[in-house]
Amino acid sequence: MNEILKKLAECIEFGKINLKSPYPPNMKGQEGADELTKQLLDGGVSAEDVLSEGLIVGMNKVGKKFRDNKVFVPQVLMSAKAMDAAMEHLKPIFAATGSKRKGTFIIGTVQGDLHDIGKNLVGMMVEGNGYKVIDLGTDVSSEKFIEALNENPGAVIGLSALLTTTMTNMEKITVEIKKAKPDTLITIGGAPVNNQFREKIGADNYSPDPQGLVEYLNNLALSPL
Repeated sequence: MNEILKKLAECIEFGKINLKSPYPPNMKGQEGADELTKQLLDGGVSAEDVLSEGLIVGMNKVGKKFRDNKVFVPQVLMSAKAMDAAMEHLKPIFAATGSKRKGTFIIGTVQGDLHDIGKNLVGMMVEGNGYKVIDLGTDVSSEKFIEALNENPGAVIGLSALLTTTMTNMEKITVEIKKAKPDTLITIGGAPVNNQFREKIGADNYSPDPQGLVEYLNNLALSPL
């Protein structure tokens, strides 16, 4: 089973979704994340081990390559699709058994901004690393973030913005979340923001790439679900 777990990690790393998928070309005709995950579960490997020893290993490699500009958005999206195919098998098990995840991460693109590619990449990477991810979508108000926090106490909030014109809303939302839920940790990201801006608005973390955010979350003492 260890060899199959290694193969699963490779499928995630290189974006091999299933047997029918022609991508990547050098893995054409091979089983992908879909079949290997089912094979592992049918063979008695726990969902937790499939996640930690297969999916997370692969997603970590992709994240580091992306940070080092060794792969780009299309490749990361293929890895995310492979991960989704595997997670289709794992999610019902986690739901039925109440299996603990590392923590909860609530993410959304701030009010006034409709861009979601960066947000989606971050959400996929975080979920692939063992967290429950609640994606509120785009154009998200502070009220929606606070409502999600009420339903998921102790969650970390992720704010995304791509436009300089919506950075002001990021500041407004951060202030309002901190006012309503002072202990909430808020991390920000997006093309126009930086660590100096994070300090200015009172957020807790800025990550220029998804892998940096994953490492930040992993370093937190989050209460498992």
